[in-house]
Amino acid sequence: MLSARSELQATEQAGALLNPEQLTLFTQLMPGERYHAVMMVRKLIEQGVRQQDLLVAALLHDVGKLRYPLNPFERAMVVLVKAIKPRQARRWGSLPPNGWQGVPTWRKPFVLAEQHASWGAEMARGAGVSPLTEVLIREHHHPHVDGKDDMENSLLHKLWVVDNES
Repeated sequence: MLSARSELQATEQAGALLNPEQLTLFTQLMPGERYHAVMMVRKLIEQGVRQQDLLVAALLHDVGKLRYPLNPFERAMVVLVKAIKPRQARRWGSLPPNGWQGVPTWRKPFVLAEQHASWGAEMARGAGVSPLTEVLIREHHHPHVDGKDDMENSLLHKLWVVDNES
């Protein structure tokens, strides 16, 4: 996790890449999520990546989680069910047509796990990210998306890899 000093360094590094609205989103993330995002950026930079859209996407890819913060038990539950019964986790994560209304509390962590990428893309768009960054955030759980050009898929794959390694 981040010490006070590394927290300041992480926020400074993020501030160098993000506009003020984006930085506000970033700083609202839980400390562990900020650490994860900064580690992703550092890994990308170590690989020689300088593509601004990708670096911004790495910092903001989990901001959709702000809509429903999870406690440690809920996080563990999602991780375990995804590992054992991934299809069931996806099914529990789908929102009914009327949204949150009627979703049992126990299912909300699965909804967050499935929906946070879309929510994060919307939130990031509201904070002024580029259309490419928005796509990268929305699709960050998919290493390849049909219909996207080679550059988008290449960036998306890099984001997916560092997300899964961090």
